[in-house]
Amino acid sequence: MTTMNRILCLATRPDKSLSPEHFTILEEKIGPLGPDDVLVRNTWLSIDPSVRLRLHAVTPNGYLPPFEVGEPLVGLALGVVVESRSSRFSPGDTVTHMYGYRDCAVVPAGGGGLGGAGSLTKIETDGFAPQWFLGPLGSSGLTAYVGLVEIIGLQPADVLWVSAAAGAVGSIAAQLAVLRGSTVIASAGNQDKVDYLRDGLGVHSAFDYHSGDVTTLVADAAPDGIDAYFDNVGGDHFDAALANLRTGGRIAMCGAISGYDVAAPGPGPSNTFQITAKSLSIRGFRAGSFAHLYDAMRFEVGTHLSDGSMVHRESVYEELEQAPTALVDLLNGRTTGKTLCRLA
Repeated sequence: MTTMNRILCLATRPDKSLSPEHFTILEEKIGPLGPDDVLVRNTWLSIDPSVRLRLHAVTPNGYLPPFEVGEPLVGLALGVVVESRSSRFSPGDTVTHMYGYRDCAVVPAGGGGLGGAGSLTKIETDGFAPQWFLGPLGSSGLTAYVGLVEIIGLQPADVLWVSAAAGAVGSIAAQLAVLRGSTVIASAGNQDKVDYLRDGLGVHSAFDYHSGDVTTLVADAAPDGIDAYFDNVGGDHFDAALANLRTGGRIAMCGAISGYDVAAPGPGPSNTFQITAKSLSIRGFRAGSFAHLYDAMRFEVGTHLSDGSMVHRESVYEELEQAPTALVDLLNGRTTGKTLCRLA
C-alpha cells in the first residue's frame, strides 16, 4: 500500500456561498501507527450539510469549532481496515469512523468521535450495501428515528410535516411516519422531488416550497393544522410550522440548512408567541446522543428496506476530487436522498 495519503483541506474561507474553489487536496506521508491505532482505507464518504457550519470563522455556541484555513476536513466515513495495532480490529474489517474527506485514515481505536458520533465502529453489513451504514442504517436513519420516536413521540393519528423530505434524513423520517400510520405532509425544493415524495415515498401531500408562501402552502396541505413538525430547514419553514401547529403540537429540530451557506443568519421567527398560545413543545437534538437506539432503528428501518416497503435513493459522486462539488450541490438542493462520495 502507498505511504502517501490525499486529504481534502480548506483552502480559503468562504465569505458568501460555498464553491469547490474553497478547497484543495494536499498529500502527506502516512506515518507509523501508534499503540491502538488502526489504518483504514476509506471507500465511502458521507457528505453532510452540517460541515458547512465549520467553514465559517465562528461556529454556533455549543457546536464543533471552525476549521482553520489549511486544516483537513473531517466527516463520517466507511472503509476497510488495512493494518491494526488494536486487538479489537483486524485487517479486512468494515468500519465507520470520523476521519472522512481523505483516501486513508489513521484512527485511534478508542477515539472520542465527532459530536457524539463517529468513533471507530466495526460494521456487520448483514447483506445490506455497506454505504447504507452512512445513510438509512447509519446516522441519517438514527436522526430520523430519534426525531420521530424520542422527540416528537409520533402517533398514528398525527398529521406530520417533514421539511427537506427528499434528503437523507427527511426521506427516512417521512417514510417511517407513513409506515407507522401517520398522515405525512412533505416539502422539497423542486417539482421532481415533489413527484418523488408523492410517487416514490408515498406521502399524503407534498409541495415545492418555492411555489408560494410556505405558511400558506402548509395550510393548503393540512387545512385543519398539523400536530408535529420535523425540522431540517429552519428559517421561514419554522415560522410556517408555528403558524400551522395545533394546540399541544411538537417540533423536532435536527437541522437548519437554510442558514448554513449564507454570510449572516436571517431574521428569527416573527410569531414566537404561538409557542405560548398553543402550548407547543420544541426540542433540538443530535443523533449522536442516542447511539443506544441504533439496534432498534436498524431493526425497523432494515426490515422495511429488506421487504421493499421503504425506498432509499443515493446521489453518488466519484473520487475525492468530487467531494467539494458534492457538498456544494447538496447545499444548493441538487441532490436527492443520501449524498455520498465513493473512493476507488
